[in-house]
Amino acid sequence: MENLSKTRYFTIAILFATLSFVFGVYFGDRNRPEIDKILGISGKELQVATTADFSPFWKVWNTMSKKYPLADEISDQDRVYGAISGLVGSLNDPYSVFFTPDEAKSFEEEITGNFDGIGMEVGIKDKVLTVIAPLKDTPAYKADIKSGDKILKINEKVTTGLSIEEAIKLIRGPKGTAVTLTIFRDGIKQPKEIKIVRDTIEIPTLDTEMRKDGIFVIKLYSFSANSVNLFRNAIKQFVDSESDKLLLDLRGNPGGYLDAAVDMASWFLKGGTVIVTEDYGNNKAPEIFRSKGYDIFNNKLKFVILIDGGSASASEILAGAMQDNGRAKLVGAQSFGKGSVQEVVDITSDTILKITVANWLTPNGTSISEKGLTPDYPVEITQKDIDAQKDPQMDKAIQLLINN
Repeated sequence: MENLSKTRYFTIAILFATLSFVFGVYFGDRNRPEIDKILGISGKELQVATTADFSPFWKVWNTMSKKYPLADEISDQDRVYGAISGLVGSLNDPYSVFFTPDEAKSFEEEITGNFDGIGMEVGIKDKVLTVIAPLKDTPAYKADIKSGDKILKINEKVTTGLSIEEAIKLIRGPKGTAVTLTIFRDGIKQPKEIKIVRDTIEIPTLDTEMRKDGIFVIKLYSFSANSVNLFRNAIKQFVDSESDKLLLDLRGNPGGYLDAAVDMASWFLKGGTVIVTEDYGNNKAPEIFRSKGYDIFNNKLKFVILIDGGSASASEILAGAMQDNGRAKLVGAQSFGKGSVQEVVDITSDTILKITVANWLTPNGTSISEKGLTPDYPVEITQKDIDAQKDPQMDKAIQLLINN
């Protein structure tokens, strides 16, 4: 699973203008309809100004046709898809990717919330395929996959150079089938293989608990489409409990919808307060997302948020807004650092482009993408803690809530 940080659907009229221009120049206007058919676009889209030298592209195209033994088995359309994928790959951005028809179908099934797989979010960190977080009660979770695990192989496929989407395609599969991951984890001496049987994945959202010590705990697993209403209900339960101690656990939460993070932050911030800024670089002015002003809590609220290396995307937006605006203290480990914004663009009726358009900045201007969030109280969980079933991060959060 790979939750989008922010999903927008636009229909645009421009499909690979650069390649289209070269097709027109190379074959001439009289041959343009045939090329249009391959690309699936109209003549009005075949206009672009470029100084790039496309002769190497066409020399490779023609050499492939003449010399590759199985060239006849590769359609012109598949070649075009390959060229588009290479063009997007030149961005060196693991979150920008072109989806062929089959890949687009799988991607759209994934973001509906139910799919067959093992139930974990992955990303690229330090150029290595890395587990952001396993989802609660999924096969990956039950197989003891951890946030921060580096995936070296998927079955027999080495992951070096794989895109996130290519990796997901290998990991996912029909319910009841198995996939073997070779992972390396800090604290272990050798990589180990973990065999996991796939199942139908339903993305969990949140749990609540009223502890005997008066602390109300919200464990938020994802920022899904229904998370806003569920969080609203959890806040109502907290208010009804008459407690002034709130613990929000975002550990292992890989994120989801931006709008959900903004809505949740609005319960704690005055109207108009900055929650997050989308920085578009030189492409356009930044977009600032502000509190809706629910702001139902006074300064007597004691609020702690738990984060770790599995807290990413919308989790980092919510936690960063609370930290920078002085509404909560962060306890735990450095967050993942997934702070880029993707748009999903319809290229043709059955292909799409997911492309990074901006980066997220916390209210104080800190880029989430560069290194994630630094907790106010760093607390690591060691393997010794895990073996002893201890949670020093939770212990520290409870200590802060009770003693302050």
